Amino acid sequence: MLSAQPAVFAGTIALLGLVIGSFLNVVIHRLPIMLERTWQTQAREVLAGDDGTAALTAESADTYNLVTPRSACPSCGAQIKAWQNIPVLSYLFLRGRCAECGTSIGLRYPIVEAVTALLSALVAWHFGYSLETAGALLLTWSLVALTVIDLDHQLLPDSITLPLLWLGLLFALQGAAFTDLRSAVIGAMAGYLSLWSIYHLFKLVTGKEGMGYGDFKLLGALGAWLGWQLLPVVIILSALVGAVTGIAMIVFGGRDSQRPMPFGPFLAAAGFAALLWGQALTTAYRQIAGF
Repeated sequence: MLSAQPAVFAGTIALLGLVIGSFLNVVIHRLPIMLERTWQTQAREVLAGDDGTAALTAESADTYNLVTPRSACPSCGAQIKAWQNIPVLSYLFLRGRCAECGTSIGLRYPIVEAVTALLSALVAWHFGYSLETAGALLLTWSLVALTVIDLDHQLLPDSITLPLLWLGLLFALQGAAFTDLRSAVIGAMAGYLSLWSIYHLFKLVTGKEGMGYGDFKLLGALGAWLGWQLLPVVIILSALVGAVTGIAMIVFGGRDSQRPMPFGPFLAAAGFAALLWGQALTTAYRQIAGF
């Protein structure tokens, strides 16, 4: 039984993580395009309604979602065969190039797959054979997708953050969560409102927007999963790592100090750390702070 063999269970979940990582690559690439198409369609409808004339000519109505069309090389359009889509292994076998045209394939694809597998195995090893592992895996996979999408587009889609928030509350309601329902509800509200308040205070003082609404929703979702007690750790850890990373990129990477940097990846990393080691981090913080 997997419950009696933690290493075998973690290895099995790692293999599952490779497959999920491959799917997350699809989500990361296609979801922003799907959202952009939806926004363009809505804009056309508004403009056509305001004008009072015939609707503007729509772009191709070809189905485009997470399943259709099949994955293909963006350079030559050749469809990717099943054997060419095996997580990590296909990339190594093809030496990082399209089998048809030889165009280089981004290294990010196997990295996302490998990282997802590693984090999944870590979750399985930490929580063992339990319902908590199932919930933690769903949270982890969502955080991986949100991290890369935010890095690419500075966008945290509602289609991920909002279901994640409700799912956290549902797990708390069923008693199969990392906090009780009361703490989860307070955590969801406190997570959202804390960054919402900081956003408006910063805007009032500087006249600039310091972060996006997606960050509020992500922290609210983390509060729903982890409870309000771990929110200070998440906020402090994400702000600290974000500040250090930002300064390092400006000093050593030549990044423009006026160029906005996504905050979602730091929230996601801090949330994952709190998921696994929240109590230990809280204890360490209290000792450092002296209370």
